Amino acid sequence: MYPPPPPAPHRDFISVTLSLGESYDNSKSRRRRSCWRKWKQLSRLQRNVILFLLGFLILCGFLSYLQAADQWKALSGRPAEEQKVKPEVPPALPAPQKERAKPEDFPDIVPQKRLRHFRRGPPHLQIRPPNTVSKDGTEDDAKEKETALGNAQQEENTQRTIISWRGAVIEPEQATELPSKRAEASTKPPFLAPRIWKESEFKEARNWVSEKLNFQKNVDVNLFESTIRILGGLLSTYHLSGDSLFLRKAEDFGNRLMPAFTTPSKIPYSDVNIGTGFAHSPQWTSDSTVAEVTSIQLEFRELSRLTGNKKFQEAVEKVTEHIHSLSGKKDGLVPMFINTNSGFFTHPGVFTLGARADSYYEYLLKQWIQGGKKETALLEDYVKAIEGIKTHLLRHSQPGKLTFVGELAHGRFSAKMDHLVCFLPGTLALGVHHGLPADHMDLAQALMETCYEMNRQMETGLSPEIAHFNLYTRADHKDVEVKPADRHNLLRPETVESLFYLYRVTRDHKYQDWGWEILQSFNKYTRVPSGGYSSINNVQNSQKPDPRDKMESFFVGETLKYLYLLFSDDLELLSLDTCVFNTEAHPLPIWAPA
Repeated sequence: MYPPPPPAPHRDFISVTLSLGESYDNSKSRRRRSCWRKWKQLSRLQRNVILFLLGFLILCGFLSYLQAADQWKALSGRPAEEQKVKPEVPPALPAPQKERAKPEDFPDIVPQKRLRHFRRGPPHLQIRPPNTVSKDGTEDDAKEKETALGNAQQEENTQRTIISWRGAVIEPEQATELPSKRAEASTKPPFLAPRIWKESEFKEARNWVSEKLNFQKNVDVNLFESTIRILGGLLSTYHLSGDSLFLRKAEDFGNRLMPAFTTPSKIPYSDVNIGTGFAHSPQWTSDSTVAEVTSIQLEFRELSRLTGNKKFQEAVEKVTEHIHSLSGKKDGLVPMFINTNSGFFTHPGVFTLGARADSYYEYLLKQWIQGGKKETALLEDYVKAIEGIKTHLLRHSQPGKLTFVGELAHGRFSAKMDHLVCFLPGTLALGVHHGLPADHMDLAQALMETCYEMNRQMETGLSPEIAHFNLYTRADHKDVEVKPADRHNLLRPETVESLFYLYRVTRDHKYQDWGWEILQSFNKYTRVPSGGYSSINNVQNSQKPDPRDKMESFFVGETLKYLYLLFSDDLELLSLDTCVFNTEAHPLPIWAPA
């Protein structure tokens, strides 16, 4: 008999069977069922919102892809040579020594450094450098002079322009002296020939006005903008040409604007339909801006004088008289808004010389001048307002102690100054020219320097739409600072307008020099190769000023016109003693004394 076998050793173990494929499939299935269950639990509104956001994101991504693709395509499509010549900091126009380096070969290169220029002045002003003399009294090497001449000639060729309703440009006559240097010379070549009137272009424009300018249209227009541009332009052209066609058109248009004055208070509505005669306030308010209702007087008064129909003048002078007697002012300063129903100021306690109030002060002085300096109420309101500006709005910046005009809101001062305020130095100088106190000229010159610095302190040499001034000294801070939302430039005229007045009154050529610098900046950063100029988004970035593809009409009507007159040595051309410019730079005659 055999002994029993020994007991088997005890082993603890767990048997685990994994079916990876089946488990993974089941997990995915459960997740899908869970997501679908959660989706079904959402309300219809929630599902629609999610679908809308998803679609919006897909659309944005698609548009971004198209934009990037277009940019890559444009870059890839350039010639290899052109891609190579564009470094991180774009150069000035290519040097003229190389035959292939022509301006037209580089249409997208932004010039950053101006070629050597011997004397400042309008484009085409300097075509020959002065002879330079070495220490031993001999002339410089002929080759050096030839190179310098080539550089100067190339710059002029790229900037030669002509003033015209077609092209927004300037073409001065030859001259060889800087404005500030010509005053010292015994013989003075013409700084600019008065080429304002081009016969063939005027004839073509006249034909268009005669045959195609028809105001019988069902369209709303802004009373103020249409008056200063269209009515003022037609009246001015009538005086410059003597052609009665323009007066007939002006009277027709003036009649179509008159329904705007049919309000309970006689303060005009902001908008009027020139076809139907229906006038109204904007949809969001029953207010009009004070600047708009008080800056149409020059034009309507002149229309009455020419036509003999007093209704135009009576309508606008009722507005002037009403504002004159209205309460709510602060030492001659007026609020920005006025109600067309009640005739009272609204939003009281806010005072500015910028948008919505600026040209009220300008037209007080200019109406007084237009009427032969006989309407004393206008003069009194103007002088009082200037004193109010000195008392409440005038400050000095740090560290440069620039004089500027800020804003006042319910007793609180803001160091904010619109570029629009740069009309004020010119208006002050105009007043001094017509006999107002000499201290107005001191303020005009101080403010003129500030407006120049608003341009000079920017990388592009062009002023922002709005500037803020430092009231306290801070390390590494300039006098002028700009917020991102305000750094655009719309090609506005106010700085060069005031430069024109300051030069006419003082004969100081530095104002011509400053205007020349600004013109060069316009040419460098805003000029479009195919013609015209464009507003830019960023005056602080000379590498990427970011054009807006829009040129305001006031650039042709005002900015270039004032530059032309600033550069002219003919001080009787549109003399300040015989004409007054409306706020769109259209000259109207000063009425002869009775």
